[in-house]
Amino acid sequence: MNWSDLPASTDAANGNGTSAVPAGTASGALFTGDSGQLPFEARRALCQLLAGPSIDAQRHSQLWPALLRSEAGIRAVLSELFLELVLDREGGVAFTRQADTGELETPVLLRSTPLTFIDSVLLLHLRQQLAEADARGHRAVVEDASLAEALAVYEKNLSTDRAGFNRRVAAAIGKMKDNHLLTRLRGTEDRYEVSPALKLLFSAEDVALLAQVYRQLRESGAPAMDDA
Repeated sequence: MNWSDLPASTDAANGNGTSAVPAGTASGALFTGDSGQLPFEARRALCQLLAGPSIDAQRHSQLWPALLRSEAGIRAVLSELFLELVLDREGGVAFTRQADTGELETPVLLRSTPLTFIDSVLLLHLRQQLAEADARGHRAVVEDASLAEALAVYEKNLSTDRAGFNRRVAAAIGKMKDNHLLTRLRGTEDRYEVSPALKLLFSAEDVALLAQVYRQLRESGAPAMDDA
């Protein structure tokens, strides 16, 4: 199992601070030699999409409306790179992924990160937490202790000691944080918000299918491949 990943976002396109347009740009050009067509804020939104992993309407309050205003233009630029925009207006989240180019031999700009068995189980759990929070009209918030408890039922599926299993759980949680699927809440050390981008990565049908597979595996206690 793999996911498409992008490098961590940069402050230059975080969409939360002020963003003064350079002086002398009334003609539309933002800098010497500029031949771009997108407005300044739309370019910042495009940079955030390319820097990754997503644009969130709540965390990127300036970039989200700019993305919506210039959606067609941003999609066109991404298409030039064999990428497509995945956008959920209701959920307030957007990200890029490789376009389905069929038989064409095209460069792949997005990294593919392999997932271990524990990574996959954790992703499923986070997606379920997101669905439950959405049903209540809340943002999904989790903490280290609850995540470790949720994954503990799969310990018997991996041939490792308790300390080794705990290290794998910690590594899986760290991977979710590194890829911005978990964002630490301000003022806390062990509480995180689950990225709404997971709703676009895994549909309700995906969740139901994966949940059945992992439930059967958990109940049988059968060994699991660590590169699920």
